[in-house]
Amino acid sequence: MSENRLTTVERVAWKAEPHALAGAVATAIEQAYGAISADLLLADYRLDFLVPVVSGRPAFAMDGTSAGRAFAAQETVTVKTGDGDTWEVHLPLTVRGDRSGVLTVVLPDEPDDATCEELHAVAGVIARALKIADVGSDVFRNIRRRNRLTLAAEIQWELLPGRSCVTDEYHLAGQLEPAYAIWGDNFDWSTSADHLTVSVTNGMGRGAEAALLTQLAVGALRNARRSGADLVEQATLANETIYNQHHGQRHISTLLLRFDVATGRVGAIDAGSPKIFRMRNGTVEPVSLDAQLPLGMFEDTNYTEQEFTVESGDRLVIFSDGFHTARSPRGETYGASALAAALRQTQLQSPSEMVRTLTRGLLDYHDGIELADDAVVLCLDWTGRTAANAVAADG
Repeated sequence: MSENRLTTVERVAWKAEPHALAGAVATAIEQAYGAISADLLLADYRLDFLVPVVSGRPAFAMDGTSAGRAFAAQETVTVKTGDGDTWEVHLPLTVRGDRSGVLTVVLPDEPDDATCEELHAVAGVIARALKIADVGSDVFRNIRRRNRLTLAAEIQWELLPGRSCVTDEYHLAGQLEPAYAIWGDNFDWSTSADHLTVSVTNGMGRGAEAALLTQLAVGALRNARRSGADLVEQATLANETIYNQHHGQRHISTLLLRFDVATGRVGAIDAGSPKIFRMRNGTVEPVSLDAQLPLGMFEDTNYTEQEFTVESGDRLVIFSDGFHTARSPRGETYGASALAAALRQTQLQSPSEMVRTLTRGLLDYHDGIELADDAVVLCLDWTGRTAANAVAADG
């Protein structure tokens, strides 16, 4: 690998101001690799379209395109252009599994494996630079929006830890719908060397009022978790916080999970309506948990942690009621008919693609009619702690 070319682009990426990042790295790639052009294509909030940043070309649908294939499969895709004189290299922009878009480089000649490998490293640098640029700038958030976000949706997307996360032990991904007008549904996670903590929230109400209630719940859960609280203490603190604010008039359904990476043991508190399905050896079955009271319904609620286990190869899929109680225009319940079939049909997809496919399926199920309730889906593929990644974790 030529360190000079890679280092040149990397230096440009870290020196560029957020608003100038895309143009600066595109120019650096063109000069370093003799490229005809380079562009960053950012995924929109619904993960249906890629939006070119540098060229200013119109957004285009991912499906049926080489760039969309690179995004979906998370692999480098090299194709000869239609005129046959140039080559396009499409590389995923991803940080620890969290997908932001695609880097497209047009070259005068077919690239060899070494060049593709080097451009893959360049894409990794750019993806990290985009993450940092997002912290203090609205430039890329604005580009990703094909429609205006409602105030509630703005609050909800800012609460998320990301769309997906990949480690040696698991692959986790989630999605919200309607992407541009979500109300109160949300998900959160936190990773450490030994544990993964996940919460899925089914909000109450609509609009900014629902989003603010979810924000309060997520904030209380995070505060308890970051103070060293266990699951029961997290649920108790969040319950007290919401009750003290709304005196039982408003409450929120939440599923809390804590995974032990080494053993696959899962601690769980089912405080409401999010449902878990487990796929194991091709079989889909619900994970049965005792239903407990939603957070904030009563002042002195005692929560109990339950347990189940996950094994290597298991897939968990979690839905809010916007999925499993959704009805088609013909009155058919999504959870009773299409959901189990959709889980089987998507079993070979990665979690990131699986949640994308399921949310699109939910929208298709409504035949273009606006969703009656917002929805969240989260998918976890479990590998667990193996001898190899145990050494890596200890190291």
